[in-house]
Amino acid sequence: MAGTRSEERDALRRAAILDAALECFLRFGYAKTSLDDIAKRANLSRPLLYLKFKNKEDIYAAVFESLFEARYPRVEQVLARPGTARDKLLQVYEIILLEPWALIAGAPMASEFYAACERLLPEVEARHRRRWLKYTQAVLASKPLSEVFMLAVDGLQSDLPAPRVLRQRLALLVERFTD
Repeated sequence: MAGTRSEERDALRRAAILDAALECFLRFGYAKTSLDDIAKRANLSRPLLYLKFKNKEDIYAAVFESLFEARYPRVEQVLARPGTARDKLLQVYEIILLEPWALIAGAPMASEFYAACERLLPEVEARHRRRWLKYTQAVLASKPLSEVFMLAVDGLQSDLPAPRVLRQRLALLVERFTD
């Protein structure tokens, strides 16, 4: 029982740190966010941060991972269910694109968030891109077509649209690729 409470407390602390860090990174950007900012926002001491994470980059990686990892089982459920390519592709991108976008859109440093991950953690970003390609290819059944679709999706976000606008754009793009 004690181990369970300790694990539960650790999980809650980790979640508090990641939530606080996401808020700080979106408000101040990666460069201007300090470990003190994150600790303060998470209501923890800075030494407690170091018990969970090596440094700010480690926290950033964990924040990025947390945005997507929990969503992948839902994507796989969508892919396993019957449905049209249009419906599946829309649902997959609702989960991996629109849901995270809704969390960050409108934040002062939203434009920097994905770019900072690409710059600081290219292997993390590349791993997620490979996974998204695999999911897209499961629907479109063509790697080249899936790669072009993903490039087009990147373009949909270039002007940092509101989530509602991004959803409309995505629906139009999916329609074109699944006709």
